[in-house]
Amino acid sequence: MKTSLNWLKDFIDFDLAPEAVGDILTSTGLEVEGLETVDSVPGGLRGVVVGHVVECGRHPNADRLSLTKVDIGRGEPLSIVCGAPNVARGQKVLVATVGTELHPTGGEPFTLNKGKIRGEVSEGMICAEDELGLGTDHDGILVLPDDAATGTPAADYYELKTDHVFEIGLTPNRSDATNHLGVAFDLAAALRINHGGDGRVTQPDVSNFAVADNPVHPAVEVLNPEACPRYAGVVLTDLRIGESPDWLKARLHAVGVRPINNVVDITNYVLHELGQPLHAFDLDQVSGERIIVRTLPEGTPFETLDEVTRELSGEDLMICDGEGRGMCIGGVFGGTGTGVTEGTTRIFLESAHFDPGFVRRTSMRHNLRTDAAKVFEKGSDPNIVVYALKRAALLMRELAGATIASEIVDIYPEPIPRKEVTVRYARVDQLIGHPIARAEVRGILEAMDMRFLADGEKEFTVAVPTNKAEVLREVDVIEEILRIYGFNNVPIGSKVSSSLAIAPDPDPTAVRETIGDLLAGRGFLEMMNLSLSESRYYREELPAAAAAATDLVFINNTSNVHLDIMRPTMLFSGLETIQRNQNRQQQDLRLFEFGRTYRNGAETHTETNRLSLFLVGNRSPESYLVPTEPVSYYALKAYVQLVLERLGVTGFQTSETTMPGLAFGLRYHRGNRELVDFGQISSGVAKTLDLRGLVFYADFNWDHILRALPRERVQLQPLNRFPGVRRDLALVIDKKVGFDRIEALARKTEKQLLREVNLFDVYENAEQLGAGKRSYAVSFTFEDPEKTLRDKDIDKVINKLIATFDKQLGAEIRR
Repeated sequence: MKTSLNWLKDFIDFDLAPEAVGDILTSTGLEVEGLETVDSVPGGLRGVVVGHVVECGRHPNADRLSLTKVDIGRGEPLSIVCGAPNVARGQKVLVATVGTELHPTGGEPFTLNKGKIRGEVSEGMICAEDELGLGTDHDGILVLPDDAATGTPAADYYELKTDHVFEIGLTPNRSDATNHLGVAFDLAAALRINHGGDGRVTQPDVSNFAVADNPVHPAVEVLNPEACPRYAGVVLTDLRIGESPDWLKARLHAVGVRPINNVVDITNYVLHELGQPLHAFDLDQVSGERIIVRTLPEGTPFETLDEVTRELSGEDLMICDGEGRGMCIGGVFGGTGTGVTEGTTRIFLESAHFDPGFVRRTSMRHNLRTDAAKVFEKGSDPNIVVYALKRAALLMRELAGATIASEIVDIYPEPIPRKEVTVRYARVDQLIGHPIARAEVRGILEAMDMRFLADGEKEFTVAVPTNKAEVLREVDVIEEILRIYGFNNVPIGSKVSSSLAIAPDPDPTAVRETIGDLLAGRGFLEMMNLSLSESRYYREELPAAAAAATDLVFINNTSNVHLDIMRPTMLFSGLETIQRNQNRQQQDLRLFEFGRTYRNGAETHTETNRLSLFLVGNRSPESYLVPTEPVSYYALKAYVQLVLERLGVTGFQTSETTMPGLAFGLRYHRGNRELVDFGQISSGVAKTLDLRGLVFYADFNWDHILRALPRERVQLQPLNRFPGVRRDLALVIDKKVGFDRIEALARKTEKQLLREVNLFDVYENAEQLGAGKRSYAVSFTFEDPEKTLRDKDIDKVINKLIATFDKQLGAEIRR
């Protein structure tokens, strides 16, 4: 948010350097992220002075050039070659000295250097209006009145003002600071408490607001008071639409707003001054001269000011005319047909308080992030509505010749009072960590317009201004106190106290860091995603991920209506990260994230700690030395097993995964307690997010992993000195038999020599294998720590395995 220093000085009397003001604002929580100098004329006419032409003659080498001597009050006159036809001896002119940066109208800035023109030295430049950025005239040099004092800086002659604009990183909870008046209250309070200021804030005077004789009575009706708790307006006639005065345009330019005409500029001025959005309707274009605040049927087309036709939602609040036709999306954006034009003479000026939730949803739904919407969605002040309306009406009377032709219409059925908050003095000292004198606490709060309703021995009660929408609780008031008191004024104690704590065994933090380091060492990058997600993923793209709509934990997210649930899975958070990286030409990704998922349980919400892994792209960077190879399911499996082996988690079963979103994969589990699901993302899910290439995903239930950790320390064993032997079997078996049963039977049959059982292929073909049959290609690795195994030893074990599979599983061996 841009805040003008000169504008703040309209409200507060102070004389501090801009940098000092920036430090004070930052200390109050209004963090200044940048400071910019803004000139009302580009370049501020720095280096340009009033000169007196004391000599003027023809250039000996050019008929259209003149040789002049110009006195600028600095000793010897300057020799200047001038090409203007109207230059003459005795004139007062504006001279740009050597080294001056000029900002011509419609051109690029350039620096004036000393040089020779047609063989004659020129030590400056006598300027025309457009060469200084003061206008567009280029017929000749700018000639000043004879009484202009020689040597006067041009900026002083034109009384130019330089402004300093702060770029404030406004946080979502500061609804009170979306405007200059709100910032002024914070600054005045800080100056009063810490810099000896008087704390006074002078607000614009609207006491001379008066209605003309024979007032009209505009018809206004609010049909949705929930979305519009307060609606006010006034009729102004006899308007003369034209250009705004320079001071008003300079204020708008300073905060990044383009001036349009005096009426529209005034509405923008009041928005940035008081934080109250206004909207002007051309009353001659309003059917029936009636204003109706309502919603329209779902799908109603509406053309906005940007000439885009949008389909309205049934929840979009509309300002309609007497025939029910939309004229404006309430609090968001105006429509075509009723805006102010050069021919407008009568307007209905609107000032309202709209519900933040309605405005936010509409603004996000139509992607209309206007200044008005940003103010309303934070929570505008309902009790400044009429004051801002009077302020704007008086400015229009002054600058556009308007006549105030009606009383103010103010529909406010349920006035919103100040919130009353009780605060304990002991709690103030406890949370701040430093005792603050009660008189100082009172002074801070009164400086911020918080009225004391009661002040006792142990606690006090204040009435919070309605512009502070987020100050609702005791702790919020204490935060306000601390902001103005100053974080830097809280002393750091010389005594440090600490207490011993016994870490759980195993320590979840240490285990997490161990695996994080392990994955980072294998080239993984850690993600940190929001715990929020979009319910549409589970309603439309992956309904199986939510067994029922009641499983999803919905939230009322006014900051982003699309993120409306707590994520039930880590899947889409990671896929969105992959999408963002791929859109920025990052194709080869190994990512991991520790986080939580959320579900509605039988009686309460459940939160589960998770670890997710994602692989996409190639296994190694492109190189002429090594051929590129895409990542595969087996690469993911290797990383999954690496994590489990590092933690010493063994003794789990294997089955096919049933995780929604995976095309195929495995689950490692202990009974019904899953440890990890992993596999390839289905093409449908990948297409939803427009992902390129195959994506592989592993989802660890970290809570179950921690329970599965061995109580003993991981035992290190020497590598086997003798080689292992691998044998493969292709087992034709009933589809209902999972690989986990094959592995369990194998390990039960041969306990001494069998080291590893791995499934490396699955094949199905009813014509070749028979109906309901499946072929598993399984590898068996055998080792003996005492000797090298011989073929007859391995054959004996293999025959025993085949017999077991045949007897207990009905397996046939494909030969």
